Amino acid sequence: MLVFTRRRNETIMIGDGIEVRVLRIGREGVRLGVTAPPSVPVHRREIYDLIREENRRAADAAPAMARLKGRMQVSAGAEAEASAGGSHAS
Repeated sequence: MLVFTRRRNETIMIGDGIEVRVLRIGREGVRLGVTAPPSVPVHRREIYDLIREENRRAADAAPAMARLKGRMQVSAGAEAEASAGGSHAS
């Protein structure tokens, strides 16, 4: 881990496009400002962790959803065949 000492209004550059600026230093914490390109997502760690967990759950659910969709298509196909078969008999 790289550790910096910065004062109010001083910045840290990350690469060519991300700037982290110390806006305020108080008893309850440090307020930082982040300037980054729109293509770079910037989140607090707790939000980032929630997003990753939701993405993991969605990825885990995708195969089950695909199986369910396949079953529904097979069931709908069987119902269509039964309906078509019934109309030929009349």
